[in-house]
Amino acid sequence: MQKRNTLKLIAACAMLMSASSAFSQEVIKIANIVELSGGGASAGTNFKNGVELAVKEINAAGGVLGKKIQTITSDTQSNPGVAKGLTQKAVDDEVFAIFGPVFSGSIMVSMAESRKAEIPNFTGGEAASITMQGNPYIFRTSFTQATAMPKVARYMSEQAKLKNIAIIYVNNDFGKGGLDMIRKALATSSTKIAAEISTDAGQVDFSAAVLKAKQSNADGVFVYTNEEESARALRELRKQGWNKPIVGETTLTGQKVIELAGEAANGAVAHVGLTVDAPIPAVRAFRAKFEREYKYISDHNGMKGYSGIYTLKAAIEKVGKLDRKAVAKAMHSLVVTTDKEPGILMNVAFDKNGDLDRESFLVEVKNGKQEVVATLPPLNSIAVNKPAAALAAKPAAPAKK
Repeated sequence: MQKRNTLKLIAACAMLMSASSAFSQEVIKIANIVELSGGGASAGTNFKNGVELAVKEINAAGGVLGKKIQTITSDTQSNPGVAKGLTQKAVDDEVFAIFGPVFSGSIMVSMAESRKAEIPNFTGGEAASITMQGNPYIFRTSFTQATAMPKVARYMSEQAKLKNIAIIYVNNDFGKGGLDMIRKALATSSTKIAAEISTDAGQVDFSAAVLKAKQSNADGVFVYTNEEESARALRELRKQGWNKPIVGETTLTGQKVIELAGEAANGAVAHVGLTVDAPIPAVRAFRAKFEREYKYISDHNGMKGYSGIYTLKAAIEKVGKLDRKAVAKAMHSLVVTTDKEPGILMNVAFDKNGDLDRESFLVEVKNGKQEVVATLPPLNSIAVNKPAAALAAKPAAPAKK
């Protein structure tokens, strides 16, 4: 009996030693769990490429704490169930951090696994509910809807001066979260909601949705759908002769949407947290590097993946060791500035929920390209140096009619 107990004790000690030495390995393993096929392929591919570009740069410069980063990329197929399974596999592979999924519906399911394993998980998902679960291991590389929607609501009521709007939204976690937040943001404004029009993820025909928007007699339309659906909505709006303001959030004026919508995208206005057209040297340098590497122009998702890796690097270096718990704890008060870490692209601060705050932009599509028409300050006062952008005092132009 005593011998058996001794053997059990030795085995238990061996397991503990294995766990404690999991990150004494020669590389820092990162799981890149993203949408490479299905409805999220455009967003996921850009995010993946941004991650890999940052990793390539960091490794070429000597790595993090002298260790190289190794990425393991998996395709969620834009399926939450697949994303959950891949996250479980990443846990088994003892990765240091997980990047993705990008889609809100997938991260809402998969982050339960990274939380149980106490693995820092960075996501490009924007649904407000992602960081409202009390999960200390989830961090955004983009704005939450709770941060973004007040900015776009202010634009519609105070600058575009729209008396009422029709909202076309996608009926999933992302779209419903955005609808809820834009409702709250507009509740105390002069702009009222004339119609709420639900659409499906992957929807091809937007004729009925646009007809409902026209029948509402709204002064403008707010479009909040995924990339490919946004392009279809823009084409249908123009097809039916819509000549009133078209306003949206980041996805509405992304590079992929502009390419798919063609001339129909011209005149669309959106609040964006990130854009490769921002008048910031670090952002312009990223755009050029990304285009050289992948032969196309990155959208905001590429910037999310890229800056996310540099955020992790900054957190690890602040802690000074490869300790997942300590890095997650450091993330909740992390402030990173471009003078110390150019790869972060813009000065940024993280709060207790894992949400970030930084400057953002209003853009208008002109001649098939995003043009920054205003730079908006962070919502909260954060301990960073001078703003990186150069257009903070320039007012946004009203959306074209």
